Amino acid sequence: MGRPIAIPPEEVEITAVRAQGAGGQNINKVSNAVHLRFDINASSLPEQIRDRLLRLGDHRVSKDGVVVIKAQEFRSLEKNRAEALRRLHELVAKVAVLPKIRRATHPTRSSMAKRLEGKKRHSALKAGRRVVPE
Repeated sequence: MGRPIAIPPEEVEITAVRAQGAGGQNINKVSNAVHLRFDINASSLPEQIRDRLLRLGDHRVSKDGVVVIKAQEFRSLEKNRAEALRRLHELVAKVAVLPKIRRATHPTRSSMAKRLEGKKRHSALKAGRRVVPE
């Protein structure tokens, strides 16, 4: 899975809404907020990614498989729309990357000897004894 996952624009529903903020704001400073809705189950994403998105536990993904992303940082509607799409792509990219499987490694004889030496030195210092090199 080296290449990024593409989400077709027709699967994403973007609605322009009024920004939610404190009452009494200057009307000129209220941004053009955007709500993005993306249905995971009706999308053309691969089955594995759909399952991982549903099990992600992110607050933006509902139990019925709808991703809702709100963007209202910018005054421009286009910038907010682009920001919401960027966040959706980030969310999908996060689950598209498989975690690296790590094998349990066995310590070498020299690393075990070094560890034991360090333990001896530490316990001797703690007890107030003199460390005698072997």
